[in-house]
Amino acid sequence: MIHSARHLRPLLLAAAIAVPAAGAAAQSADPRVGLKAGWLDAGQASRHMTLVGHADRPAGFVDPANPGDFSLINSDLAFSGNYVFQGGYHGFQVWDVSNPAQPTLRTSFVCPGGQGDLSILGNLLFMSVEENSGRVDCGTQGVKDTVSAERFRGVRIFDISDLDHPKQVAAVQTCRGSHTHTLVPDPKDKTHIYVYVSGTGPVRSPNELAGCSLGGEDDPNSSLFRIEVIHVLLDHPEQAKVIATPRIFADSGRIAGLWKGGMHGEGTQNTAQTNMCHDITVYSAYGLAAGACSGNGLLLDISKPGDPRRVAEVMDPNFAYWHSATFNNDASKILYTDEWGGGVAPRCRSTDRATWGADAIFTRSGRKLTLAGYYKLPAWQTATENCVAHNGNLVPVPGRDIMVQAWYQGGVSVVDFTDPAHPVEIAFFDRGPVDSAKAVLAGQWSTYWHNGRIYGSEIARGLDVLELVPSDLLSENELAAAKLVHFDQFNPQSQQKITWPATVVVARAYLDQLARGKGLAESRVSAARAALDAAEKLGTSGRRSALTKLAASLERDARSAKDAAKVRALATTVRGIAKGG
Repeated sequence: MIHSARHLRPLLLAAAIAVPAAGAAAQSADPRVGLKAGWLDAGQASRHMTLVGHADRPAGFVDPANPGDFSLINSDLAFSGNYVFQGGYHGFQVWDVSNPAQPTLRTSFVCPGGQGDLSILGNLLFMSVEENSGRVDCGTQGVKDTVSAERFRGVRIFDISDLDHPKQVAAVQTCRGSHTHTLVPDPKDKTHIYVYVSGTGPVRSPNELAGCSLGGEDDPNSSLFRIEVIHVLLDHPEQAKVIATPRIFADSGRIAGLWKGGMHGEGTQNTAQTNMCHDITVYSAYGLAAGACSGNGLLLDISKPGDPRRVAEVMDPNFAYWHSATFNNDASKILYTDEWGGGVAPRCRSTDRATWGADAIFTRSGRKLTLAGYYKLPAWQTATENCVAHNGNLVPVPGRDIMVQAWYQGGVSVVDFTDPAHPVEIAFFDRGPVDSAKAVLAGQWSTYWHNGRIYGSEIARGLDVLELVPSDLLSENELAAAKLVHFDQFNPQSQQKITWPATVVVARAYLDQLARGKGLAESRVSAARAALDAAEKLGTSGRRSALTKLAASLERDARSAKDAAKVRALATTVRGIAKGG
């Protein structure tokens, strides 16, 4: 395959970066290695993280004789208040986590049709449906006919104002169904929302849905090589409809302008053709989206959310299938994942390459993306454990880029990628395989930090609630600062800007980081800590004066500090505390 120069640069960079697997000695000391197998009684291992709550899958959503039954497994999560919404192939479950130690099933809703990814906005619940068995009426009997008016593939919209009785108010049909979807707000009008639909399934017959076409790259009407955009008027969701089918893979007039599929060369991955997106993560605060699109990673301009435009693309010979993406908080980095093996294969064995089935971390400067490093789960998993990089989000520690991530039966891993060339695992939780003799589908589909805790969707076992604990890699002040961040609702592919209040605990978190990384002289860190402690004991006027003086001192320190940016962030926080009285 011949590539243009812009395509070759990422290939050469990817080949130049090597990430060695953990050594045998380190592996043997890792408590994740050799865990006891079992379904509900598997061995567990953790470091700097504790399991504080768990709920088994409810009756009707599990087959005890076959816990890995694909038609019943759990999938992704969405959050609203104290409720966790857990999607799945059989429908969805709603968990009340007011008491995180005892998640309680509020309601469950049977509605098969694929992995059933969910999003929430206000009292509306959006659900992806992709399989041919999906029915308009949510029935379980499937659809027998090749062409049928009973079939549904696309995005369902439910009114959940009565949480115990969800009511489907719209069902927007699409040509390839919806494997995943992304909610995109209209920056100018909050009464509107757009939904980016990522369909990865087969194209429907035009006899079933008008306008669908299985044509290839020479067919301008092909249902491949595009995404679909649904417009929803929030006051009238029943009017939701597809309004655009952007050709975000086009180049030089060709709708199939990106990776054609196949090998990149000797010793590389066999990478999927770029004719679909799996996940599109939007970061509306920056007017950007990161598309993980089978054979390429994309950067999109979404300043006009109904008309997304590709502004950059990258590829990597170590990636088999670009699956998902996460921005860091200031959008200067994008972490893409590779779902080598489709999530059902063991891809974390000692024989598997550390750059395959891993995260690739890119830095962003304007429209330019540059590969900086890789991260892969550092503990070997067995041949009966499906394991590969999967879904996660940011842990909101100020001054650091930290992500919690699911690795299927590799468990949960928390990684610091502040230095993208040298990402470091700082915490983990893992269980042994369901079965030591044969492969059984299980493990963490997704793990997300939400309002102070980590929630994991365990494919075969239920819902997990975890908490990080202080360590030499993550201080008590840093955790306390992270817990100051609160979102009423959270959807995995709709990334929200994180801001921290100007508080003493945030200042102390920065000081802990400066001490750990030697970003400021030890004597100056000690002096700043002492000044903060002293200021807290003063009255309002004296405290304001002392903190203003400390901020000025820190600004002078920043001129010669090793980590000047962090010292300036600390100074800004201290000034904010002073202004707040």
